[in-house]
Amino acid sequence: MHHTSSARVASARLADGREILYFDDPATAPRVPVPDARALPARPEPGQVRYDELSGDWVAVAAHRQTRTHLPPADACPLCPTTPSNASEIPDPDYDVVVFENRFPSLGPVAADLPDALPWGTVAAAAGRCEVVSFTPSHTGAFAELPYERARTVVEAWAQRTAALSALPGVRQVFPFENRGADIGVTLHHPHGQIYAYPYITPRAAQLGAAARRFFDAEDGRSTLLGTLLERESAAGERMVIEGGHFSAFVPFAARWPLEVHLVPHRHAADFAALTGAEKDELADLTLRLLKGFDALYGTPTPYIAAWHQAPLDRVLRPASRFHLQLTSPRRAADKLKFLAGSEAAMGAFINDTTPEETAQRVRAAVAGKAAV
Repeated sequence: MHHTSSARVASARLADGREILYFDDPATAPRVPVPDARALPARPEPGQVRYDELSGDWVAVAAHRQTRTHLPPADACPLCPTTPSNASEIPDPDYDVVVFENRFPSLGPVAADLPDALPWGTVAAAAGRCEVVSFTPSHTGAFAELPYERARTVVEAWAQRTAALSALPGVRQVFPFENRGADIGVTLHHPHGQIYAYPYITPRAAQLGAAARRFFDAEDGRSTLLGTLLERESAAGERMVIEGGHFSAFVPFAARWPLEVHLVPHRHAADFAALTGAEKDELADLTLRLLKGFDALYGTPTPYIAAWHQAPLDRVLRPASRFHLQLTSPRRAADKLKFLAGSEAAMGAFINDTTPEETAQRVRAAVAGKAAV
């Protein structure tokens, strides 16, 4: 296994006051960020959050996002390094990995505590923070095509941002993710991800956290749900995709999506910030292998959502919740996508068109570099 030291970090401010951080590969020289020379308008006022009493969920209302950049041409990409003809979001002429506050955020930039609920008819400012993570200065390509050292720098950026965002007032959950492919709905082609710092625990995290806590309590804190599921999958074997020294990947027994792989640490860790250097090393390697495998399944790149589930910042749910990746794709055949229609979208009741065992066999072969079966 490769081993790398921490990436170099340099922080600056964009013309409208947003923070930008440069994460450079360890071998690079120290960076002095180039000032942002643009004349940007003032940041928009925060959007709203509203509490849905019918479901107990929070809903963000971000009407200002209607004007955000949508699939610009390469010569106007906001994530490419700045050139004389394109003053982008990244003032420097080159970079390795960059994280900056989203210009059109769903949440933030205010940091504040939300109450557990709001009375009907009242709204609150959408506290929290939304960041963009650009994986590479190259406009084309994908995370799967990054060299190992660059992927390792991205992992370091995720860990550093998780720690920093978790410390902000009112933040209840930090969620790094990547939407990849037009079929997922990306608005920028440049390889990138995002990090949301929510002022509430999201419905999915609350559901998973409650299940994890019930199991944890039933076991008197001796074992965790995700750790036990990993042990079961490893013993069964038929849905395993990769078995590493610190992480293993499998298609879950009750997978919802046509393509779904969970990458789970062997040790009970809460989030990126809790990982050791050796764990981050392997995580970068296995993430690359999984994404390369997804892209090898068909003749064209596979659309996916890479969702990094981290333990909520909640004293009840956090001790039982284990960090992991849920990598999913709606692609059910070379020329077919699964759409969330009545049963899934309205009822949250998933129907999978493929068996998890068959999916695991195909992904395992693709990750191993063999022809898909």
